[in-house]
Amino acid sequence: MYRKTIAITTRCREELVDITAAVEAVVEESGVAEGMLFLYAQGATAAIMIQENWDDSVQRDVVSLLRKLIPRGVWEHDRQDGNGDAHLKAGLVGPSEAIPLIGGRLGLSQWQNVFFCEFDGPRRERRIVVTVLSA
Repeated sequence: MYRKTIAITTRCREELVDITAAVEAVVEESGVAEGMLFLYAQGATAAIMIQENWDDSVQRDVVSLLRKLIPRGVWEHDRQDGNGDAHLKAGLVGPSEAIPLIGGRLGLSQWQNVFFCEFDGPRRERRIVVTVLSA
């Protein structure tokens, strides 16, 4: 097993940040060719998503859809700290993903990348735990 934490900075309240290159670097460091990769976003208002990488319109559409489904400012938790929607969005998308490793590479299709989903930014530091297991 190999484990590393990636730290990123987010710039917007809600955004999808492509972390594929950073994840690929961890796989390369691990030296594992065949196995499984597990990603976990630390934080109750963040998530991990595998999504299309052709252009950023899909990422903008994801944010737009979640804003329509889960609007800001109408939730009980908003009375605490104003981010009830961020918690709900993160819970809906989910904090983790599992990806097979095939020949030392992520088993993603040509059109897939790995995204960190920020729902309560911007944040100076967000952390993603990357765990690589050998077959």
